[in-house]
Amino acid sequence: MTVYVLAMLKFRDRAAYDRYQARFFGVFKRFNGRVLAADEKPKLLEGSWDREKVVIMSFPDEAEATRFINDPEYNEISKDRHAGADTVSVLLKGLPGS
Repeated sequence: MTVYVLAMLKFRDRAAYDRYQARFFGVFKRFNGRVLAADEKPKLLEGSWDREKVVIMSFPDEAEATRFINDPEYNEISKDRHAGADTVSVLLKGLPGS
């Protein structure tokens, strides 16, 4: 079943985040995922919002998403993401048959 990773970010240190972003696809390409959206100006439709960027990634299953999230090289570059942005991430299960 397809799963999605939704990450919502609020920047603290843009230079640190940019270092992460510059290395992200070099690591991500080793996994069976797709970046579906990466928007630094999402349009708020309802409620309150304190984030500045939303990223949506898809993976063929939870095992592949977990393999990516736990990858040592990804964890190494994520140090810059942690320094550069306050991030809230969630794993979402797709609908059956999707």
